[in-house]
Amino acid sequence: MALVSAPVLAPVSALARWLKRRLVVIAGLGTLGYLLLPNIVVTVFSFNNPKGRFNYEWQRFSTDAWTDPCGVADLCGSLSLSLQIAAWATLGATVLGTMIAFALVRYRFRARGAVNSLIFLPMAMPEVVMAASLLTLFLNLGAQLGFWTILIAHIMFCLSFVVTAVKARVMSMDPRLEQAAQDLYAGPAQTFLRVTLPIAAPGIAAGALLAFALSFDDFIITNFNAGSTVTFPMFVWGSAQRGTPVQINVIGTAMFLVAVLFVLAGMVISNRRNRQKAS
Repeated sequence: MALVSAPVLAPVSALARWLKRRLVVIAGLGTLGYLLLPNIVVTVFSFNNPKGRFNYEWQRFSTDAWTDPCGVADLCGSLSLSLQIAAWATLGATVLGTMIAFALVRYRFRARGAVNSLIFLPMAMPEVVMAASLLTLFLNLGAQLGFWTILIAHIMFCLSFVVTAVKARVMSMDPRLEQAAQDLYAGPAQTFLRVTLPIAAPGIAAGALLAFALSFDDFIITNFNAGSTVTFPMFVWGSAQRGTPVQINVIGTAMFLVAVLFVLAGMVISNRRNRQKAS
């Protein structure tokens, strides 16, 4: 058997070292590409002009759906309803979740451990179980299914995610900063508004964004408790049975671009603050 010469092994060894140094980066980029692939497909097919009712095969490039995103009946109405519910659910879950997170971290009271465990229950429970339980509750109370039952249900299951995000931030806060503010004769309200709240703001913002995304995207819990009300995820599901309009891809692409802009804006603001602190 002929031995492989050193000049042949050198490039292979160099390539192996290069891959070893950049393996984590390559794996991260591959995972990111895999996660973004559905968004790319949705964006591409938002410019499609299908011949039939289903937008599953590429036919011809067209911008008609972008020029008339509300061309499908009830699409923009369901989208507006989902945005309203998500906004109010985010507000309610963020306010209640922030107060609960501070109470769990800063105070000692009876059943504190039980409350901590119950907070994680909606996150661990299957959505269909929670949806059926809420439907049973609303029916027993005689509530009319619609906007308000959806809103209450969304606040309930978004609350756990907000508490988890804010609680992690509050636990990492240095209490000496608040004590220093009190030593400088700041009152409780001033200390909270000028010291505590700004430090906890990233956790609160993260919980609010997560609550908005979960509320807007939810289908199972909403479908059980909506009655005759139709949100955007329910409209998409119903359209998929009869035919998928291109406008759904347009709305999905626009939402993805808005989310990317929010992330980029957050990165820019964070970098500017870091530069100001460094200077």
